[in-house]
Amino acid sequence: MSIEFCIAVYLTLWWITLFAVLPIGVRSYAEMDLPVPGGGDPGAPVEPRLKRKFITTTWVSGLLFAIFWLVVHFDLVSLPGFAHPT
Repeated sequence: MSIEFCIAVYLTLWWITLFAVLPIGVRSYAEMDLPVPGGGDPGAPVEPRLKRKFITTTWVSGLLFAIFWLVVHFDLVSLPGFAHPT
């Protein structure tokens, strides 16, 4: 696998993981019965905790990429054209 392919796979996993992690633990103003700030949406998150979610996304996608790399490196699943050089 080339470094470009590995980067592309990692970034794809990172974005997919981010969208899976974003809704976890989010509560809206409507759910918490709080007044909405001027011009705000009642469905907007009160505390999105984005820094924590980006950190979680990074380590989870790193773990998923490590599993992917091991599977491809040790030929546990046959992917024509993506085998490591021998």
